[in-house]
Amino acid sequence: MTDHSWIAQRLSGDGLPIIIDGGMGTELEKSGVPMDGKVWSARAMLSHPEMVRGVHERYIQAGAEAIITNTFSSARHMLEPGGLGLEVRNINRKAVELACEARNTAAKSPVALVGSICEWAHDEHPTWNSPEVVGRAAAEQAEILAEAGVDILAVEMCERVELSDAVTEAVMSIGLPVWLGVSARRHRDQDHLSAFGYPERDFEELVRAISKFSVDLINVMHTPVSDVPGAIEVVRSYWKGPVGVYPESGEFMMPNWDFVDVIEPSVLAENAVTWAKDGIRLIGGCCGLGPAHIEAVSRALRS
Repeated sequence: MTDHSWIAQRLSGDGLPIIIDGGMGTELEKSGVPMDGKVWSARAMLSHPEMVRGVHERYIQAGAEAIITNTFSSARHMLEPGGLGLEVRNINRKAVELACEARNTAAKSPVALVGSICEWAHDEHPTWNSPEVVGRAAAEQAEILAEAGVDILAVEMCERVELSDAVTEAVMSIGLPVWLGVSARRHRDQDHLSAFGYPERDFEELVRAISKFSVDLINVMHTPVSDVPGAIEVVRSYWKGPVGVYPESGEFMMPNWDFVDVIEPSVLAENAVTWAKDGIRLIGGCCGLGPAHIEAVSRALRS
């Protein structure tokens, strides 16, 4: 087995923050891979596997020490209504396989494979959007990703307490290290942070609820850079463990990303240095941010 004790050491404060990759779906879209109106980037494992592998390789070459599998939208509660219910195991295993191949090809130092799992679903019908259904889908996906060889399981984009609870409980039962990702933004005419896609859901309430879980890391992810400091403050008021940051930049209009007003790599790097000085233990990017951003962050932190 590969020794990944370095991950825990770095999260505990030993050395520089871990550098994680940037957006996968948006980088695929930027490269010409069509997004799907129901499963977003999940279909790319079947239609453009070489492109998925290539994105992973570019992030590793840019300095990423952890890469996230292209499985954000690949749980059964997403794939079934998208017409890919028979491909759940195949798509998730393929995603890990492609990440492994990229690591074997491009890595010159240790790189962790992080399996992405999310509560998010395009279909609001309770058939696909209840805690019971989403929890079962997360348990199934987590088992597949673990069997395929990921090192860490990441519950990403937590926004709805009832679903975040169900997914986190299911994922923690697998036995691998678990990271939680919370997403926030200050919506128009609001003076407080809400869940990223739900103006009516208070971000602090979400953080208070999920901070009960004994996970390895809580990430402020898929959050506008301008809202990151406020989100970090909320997380730290309830969570005393390590905190990571990987923000987004641009706007999502399902199924496409609008690359508008995307932060410059140099500006993201300046923010990364500030976050590192503030004790943030993992730094990278999410939707809209690509290899150039990760390279700039890597250079800035290592200098």
